[in-house]
Amino acid sequence: DPIHIWEHLHAIRAERKEHFIALYLDGRHRLIHQETVSVGTLTASLVHPREVFGPAVEHRAAAIVVAHNHPSGETTPSPEDKETTRRLASAGRILGVPLLDHVIVTDKGHFSFRREGLL
Repeated sequence: DPIHIWEHLHAIRAERKEHFIALYLDGRHRLIHQETVSVGTLTASLVHPREVFGPAVEHRAAAIVVAHNHPSGETTPSPEDKETTRRLASAGRILGVPLLDHVIVTDKGHFSFRREGLL
């Protein structure tokens, strides 16, 4: 549930740099591992599927959720956010570790790619 992700990631919501977090889940969608995949500049974060899915294989995750903060406070996804989500979802399908959601978090709220029909 995106609200649980938003609550869980309270520490990054107000960060000045973009933090990209991956949450690795077991077969019952319980958290088994969390990793900060990247910390970007004020306006950008570069994320590669191997950095996201390497730990998924290592921890034998059944599924993943990714999330990142927007330092601007704006929850609307950028074109880069949409492309990153598309690439991660595709990699997850190939590896058999589905991307369940990508959540953008800010102090004021959140955006869920799944809830908005973008995943």
